[in-house]
Amino acid sequence: MIAQLRQTQASSESAEHIVLYDVSWEAYEAILEAMGDRRLRHSYDRGVLEIMSPLKRHDRIKKLIARMLEAMALELDIDIQSIGSTTLRARPKQKGLEPDECYYVAHESQVRGKLDYDPERDPPPDLALEVDVTNPSVSRMPIFAGLGIPEVWRLEGETLTFLRLTREGKYVKMPRSKAFPLLTPAVVERFLAEQFELPENEIIRNFLAWVRKAAK
Repeated sequence: MIAQLRQTQASSESAEHIVLYDVSWEAYEAILEAMGDRRLRHSYDRGVLEIMSPLKRHDRIKKLIARMLEAMALELDIDIQSIGSTTLRARPKQKGLEPDECYYVAHESQVRGKLDYDPERDPPPDLALEVDVTNPSVSRMPIFAGLGIPEVWRLEGETLTFLRLTREGKYVKMPRSKAFPLLTPAVVERFLAEQFELPENEIIRNFLAWVRKAAK
């Protein structure tokens, strides 16, 4: 295996990117086991493995979106199973990653009570969040497609895009979420913009007020 280390700057923080080439599936699984529960974000695509340390602004944004989704599900009595950044792998496709956040919605009942994710038994999560604040070396969207994630919300800068997976295995934009039909990218962007002026709890209260009005 050939390793390449790259370090980039973001605000006052730094994110380390380690890229490994010619990594076999067995070596990939061994590396994941050695990593354990360390806070490292990885992407694996057919022998190329990238490992990076997340930045505060990355985690803050993804958690704010997650809080909105989870509060909305509770308010509207939508059954979900949130599995966070569970490692998702597909050996036949030679792909794996840890999404920023992911959820079962339509398939929640199929995984209810199951503590572990088994790709040979369980359907892929219905929705995944992808927050890009750095420039990864390994493109993650083909990995999401290979894993069969039907819906991905991708935030680049201040622009949020809702994507759905086609039968051809490609992602295309959609104007409204399939998992949470009340939501459009513009609605989520509106409340994300409040993070620069308001505390999180107030943002969530404002969002829930919007949800109640929109659901009538």
